[in-house]
Amino acid sequence: MNLKTNLRRAFTLIEVMVAVAIFALLVAAVYSTWLVILKSSQVGNAAAARVQRERIAIRTLEDSLTCIQSFQASMSYYMFNLTNGDEPVLSFVARLPDIFPRNGKFDSNLRRLTFSVESTGSGMDAERDLVLRQNPILMDQDADEQQIPLVLAKNVKDFLIECWDTNALDWVDEWDSTNSLPPMVRVTLSLTLDNKNNQDNTAASVLAITREIAMPSSTLPQIAQTGSPYGGAAPAAGIGGVGGNRNGQNGNGGYGNGSGFGGNGGFGGNNRGGNRPGGFGNSGGAAPQ
Repeated sequence: MNLKTNLRRAFTLIEVMVAVAIFALLVAAVYSTWLVILKSSQVGNAAAARVQRERIAIRTLEDSLTCIQSFQASMSYYMFNLTNGDEPVLSFVARLPDIFPRNGKFDSNLRRLTFSVESTGSGMDAERDLVLRQNPILMDQDADEQQIPLVLAKNVKDFLIECWDTNALDWVDEWDSTNSLPPMVRVTLSLTLDNKNNQDNTAASVLAITREIAMPSSTLPQIAQTGSPYGGAAPAAGIGGVGGNRNGQNGNGGYGNGSGFGGNGGFGGNNRGGNRPGGFGNSGGAAPQ
């Protein structure tokens, strides 16, 4: 009688090691793919955030420039200042809408705005930010605005402001006529897409946007604000001239009543030997400079 022996088959050690190796390769492939997806998502979100922040910065500049105001009689308060270079600055006065950033902090919508690029941090954490400071037109900036300005954009590579020169018919990066407003302003804002905000880093990706903004208003002339081209009170009428003498010659001119020049002299008599009184002067006095 033959006895049949039931033999139970199992995996050998080599087979187990091969299976574990294949499983480890699959896990590594899935993990590396997940890391690539996560890194791409982070880069995409950072780029989208920078694009949105850049749009907000340009929109803030556009909203403020379209509300700009300037009065020639009070030019010490309404000067338009522009400086380009390594530390660009743009400063002007505007009557801002109620939805403008930090509007609830101030009692008046008429404020001086100062846009500037400033360096923050040091070493690997150094970056250049576009910031905005505001102050009422008759007051200086408070401590909060000086120490904690509103950051409009981070990692700024370039911030260039150009004005349209009607004489040269071209864009210029300097505006010496601080007592007048340019008809148009072109703003270029460039942001780096990484945290290494080095201006010499040419390999870094750059996101740039340019916007041309037309000024809806110009500097209000002095005469429209005060009623006088000299900034004083309105001119007073001159006193009439002295009548003509008996020989028919014209009389002498009158004199002003304090600030104006005199009126025209009266006419003499139109008959020989006549002694008619001259007319009254008809010229208004002009205010002094």
